Parts: sequence; structure tokens; C-alpha cells
Amino acid sequence: MITDPSLYIPLLLLGAFAAAFVTGAVGFADALILNAIWLHIMPPAAAIPLVVSCGIAMHALPLFKLRKQLDFSRLPPFLLAGILGVPAGAWMLTRLDPQTFRTFIGGMLAVYGIWMLLKPKTSVGEAGGRKLDGVVGLAGGFMGGFAGLSGLFPTLWAGLRGWPKDKQRGVYQPFVLAMHALGILVFAASGLITARTGVDLLWCLPAILIGSWLGVMVYPYLNEAVFRRIIQGLVLISGISLLL
Repeated sequence: MITDPSLYIPLLLLGAFAAAFVTGAVGFADALILNAIWLHIMPPAAAIPLVVSCGIAMHALPLFKLRKQLDFSRLPPFLLAGILGVPAGAWMLTRLDPQTFRTFIGGMLAVYGIWMLLKPKTSVGEAGGRKLDGVVGLAGGFMGGFAGLSGLFPTLWAGLRGWPKDKQRGVYQPFVLAMHALGILVFAASGLITARTGVDLLWCLPAILIGSWLGVMVYPYLNEAVFRRIIQGLVLISGISLLL
């Protein structure tokens, strides 16, 4: 961990800006980027509540800006089942070895990411309909409660469905926002939201606003193929980061 106090604020702001920009552009990977940077300057007990707090702003701002462009029609089954999955994941956290589970998930995501980058046209179409969407949402909520990775399964599944980018983002980004909101309640009840969390959040807000605005400006220029490749690359990076 980096202990030089002069680097704390620069790295705090760098993480906030980078994560906000990517989340504004593609609606995904805020926690991945924030953890990659912030865990070098603060312990997990301080970093994760801050990640979730900042993540709410990072998802809420682009969603508000793009609310008339995105397609939210397939969101309900993911969201309703995901809410049920969060407490189950949190309960399981105390009964399974998190590192073993994360290693398994990381390996699965890494293999998936490589496979999809090599076979980008793979699609399951509408197999299983909304019932299967609900199962994926339940798994996403479980992963959110267990490992803070609520967006991974809905993002993977929306891509496998072959939906256009506006429909994909209209599912996984509001899903992640809702799971972050639940996470804030859990952290607050556990006493993990501290005065330091509030101070750091205030420092981050300007960087989040600027990064989100720039990211949203980029989004319309991403065609379907580029958007799909970016998501697949981020999923691959997520898997590798879990393995490491």
C-alpha cells in the first residue's frame, strides 16, 4: 500500500475521474477501476464503501443524461430478482471462502472474455425469455452481496442476448445503480460509512462530474461493434483482476 500522504488526493481524484469517464462511456467497470487504484492508498474496509458511494453518482448522472435514449424495457426481471439475491450473497459471504469463490469466478470470466473476443458474434438470442433474465438478475444480486460484482452477470447476459447497445446499457447500468443503493444501506447499518467516507466523496465529486460528462459525450460515437469489444475487454480484465 502507498503510504505517502502527498499522493493520497492525486490518486483519489485519478481513480474517480478514470472510473467516471469509462462508466459514462459504456456504463460499466466503475468498481473495477476504483479498486485497482484506491486499494493502493486505503484498506478495503475504507475503499469499498467509498467505491459504492461514488458509484451511485457515476451511474446516476449518465442514466439521467441518457434517460430518453436508453431502452429500459427488459430491466424489471433483472432488478426484482437481483434485490432478492443481495441478502443471499451477503449471508453466503460468512459461510464460503471468498477468495476461492472469486478465483473460480475470475477464471470463468477470463475464459469467457477470451472466447468472446475470438468469437464476437456468439449469441443466445431470446432463449429462456424474461424468466431466464430473472435468473441472471438473481445471480447478479448474489454476486453483489458476496463479492461486490453485481454488474458482471447482467452485462455478460445482455451481450449474449445480442441486444443493441442502448438496450444492453438500459439493463445493466440501472441494475448496478440499484445494487449500489442496497450496498449503501448495508454499509451504513454496519457502521462502515464514516466521516472520512463523506470527506473523500466530496473531494471526488468534481472529478466524477467532469469524467461522467466527458464519458457520456463519447457514448454516441461508439458503434455497436466497438461497444461490444470494449465490454468484452473489460470483462476479461475483471476476470484477470480477480485471479490476481
